[in-house]
Amino acid sequence: MHTDTFDPDPAPVPAFRLGTRRSPLAMAQAEEARMRLAAALGIMVDAIEIVAVTASGDRIQDRALAEIGGKALWTKELDAWLLAGEIDFAVHSAKDVETIRPAGIVVGAVLPREDVRDVLIGAATITALPQGAVVGTSAPRRAAQLLHARPDCTVVTFRGNVATRLAKLAAGEVDATFLALAGLNRLGETGTGHPLPAEDWLPAPAQAAIMIECRAEDARTLSALSAIDDGPSRATVMAERALLARLGGNCHSPIAVLTQADSDGLVMRAALFSPNGAERVEGTARFATDDEEGPAALAADLLERAVPAITVHFSGSAVHDA
Repeated sequence: MHTDTFDPDPAPVPAFRLGTRRSPLAMAQAEEARMRLAAALGIMVDAIEIVAVTASGDRIQDRALAEIGGKALWTKELDAWLLAGEIDFAVHSAKDVETIRPAGIVVGAVLPREDVRDVLIGAATITALPQGAVVGTSAPRRAAQLLHARPDCTVVTFRGNVATRLAKLAAGEVDATFLALAGLNRLGETGTGHPLPAEDWLPAPAQAAIMIECRAEDARTLSALSAIDDGPSRATVMAERALLARLGGNCHSPIAVLTQADSDGLVMRAALFSPNGAERVEGTARFATDDEEGPAALAADLLERAVPAITVHFSGSAVHDA
């Protein structure tokens, strides 16, 4: 005789499923997003389930990102889950998200942006690095800016999460390295290294911002995420992504940008480099917070003034205004 089994206390169905990479920093960012959303909606934190994936970029640590598939290695697994409906939204480091995204995926929220500065670990300043210092980084922007300021230095590929890179530095594999101050703050590693002034050492596009994506047709999730969308942070991040889109850069393209709000909108200062740091071009533009043409015009100006050693790394140099 068949008897139905009665569960007196079934597990509650989560209100939302949050997708994230499994790295310590990604998990910290996912927890921040979950806490902000739960507070904004007046629901229990446990009602938002974290679904973690080990991204391809986390599995492959012995080569530079640009050599193994670029930024898509941080997002492709979560994109697939999102489009399949296995998660409701995905939490990303905004600087790791490609400018051209799959159809059907939109930005639902940008959380309040953290400190955009880089931290130098191993010396107090770029000038203070010892002559001929070996510096570990896999970011073309950091490598090019360093070599532009200190051509005597040597750059070696240096990947891994924060703990891994700090351990490599402590083991003497390099004399110094760079980390994002925002990541250190989110991991509770405050006081590590020396922050570099953003006006002198320009950050990466969208650095220090947490970006949340969802399906374009998912009105319920879009409405929920709007409650934690930070307007000023979204404005600067989307402006920097618009700059990237017009430049046509990739993981090999050294680009640095600092965007700040003023009374009239946004002020964007951007610089492009040749990978060896020998060549540099810089420009500044002011535009309204919702003006995508402002960043695009700055990108076009930079490409027009840049030498071939720079433009060869930006496909936007072959794009002509209509």
